[in-house]
Amino acid sequence: MKIYLATGNLNKKREISQVLPDFEVVIPKEMGIDFDPEETGTDFYQNSMIKALDLWHKARSLEKTPPLVMADDSGICVDALGGAPGVWSARYAGPDFMKGKPDGSKISQDEQNRHLIEQTTAALAGGQPKNGFLYQNGPRSCHYSCSMVLLVNPSRFFIAQETMEGSVIERIEDARGSGGFGYDPIIYLPQYKKTVAELSADQKNAISHRGKATRAILEIIKTL
Repeated sequence: MKIYLATGNLNKKREISQVLPDFEVVIPKEMGIDFDPEETGTDFYQNSMIKALDLWHKARSLEKTPPLVMADDSGICVDALGGAPGVWSARYAGPDFMKGKPDGSKISQDEQNRHLIEQTTAALAGGQPKNGFLYQNGPRSCHYSCSMVLLVNPSRFFIAQETMEGSVIERIEDARGSGGFGYDPIIYLPQYKKTVAELSADQKNAISHRGKATRAILEIIKTL
């Protein structure tokens, strides 16, 4: 069975394909589809639906039967920052540009990592903020969140949302690991005593927000 995955991120395709080895997972670029929807949602679910619907309509003309589309939106949510950068994680450019730069340009991942560490430290300088968040892993607590949509057609879809808990490391010099992508080298998992980037692919898929959401979607696919 072919599944259209609404992303241009090859790392996401790799992780999801590892959980769905019995399916043909394709991304828009591989199918010659121009795919760059404007992600205007204010939460992960809204953005995942925007991407899923956009790709479903474009893929519909390529298939004899309605395509099956998966889309996810995910990001890192830091408790000391009130859950930021959250849905703007990919566009985050430091405290002055929490939702991205006005011109749409992006900074490097290394810069994003450094900014996030420094901003978390600054937020905690006056003590643990009383913002209502639960500090599961201490004052530098954070979690990855993933909202994943399985779109059968615009009026029939399923949603899974999962998290992975961790904490932001204290110094950029402590960033470790070459696996994963994005903020993984600076997110520490106390139960493993490793950063996310130090986990093997199988370890990450077993506990990650995206791995758990994909497995939940897989169980739904089996019922279709």
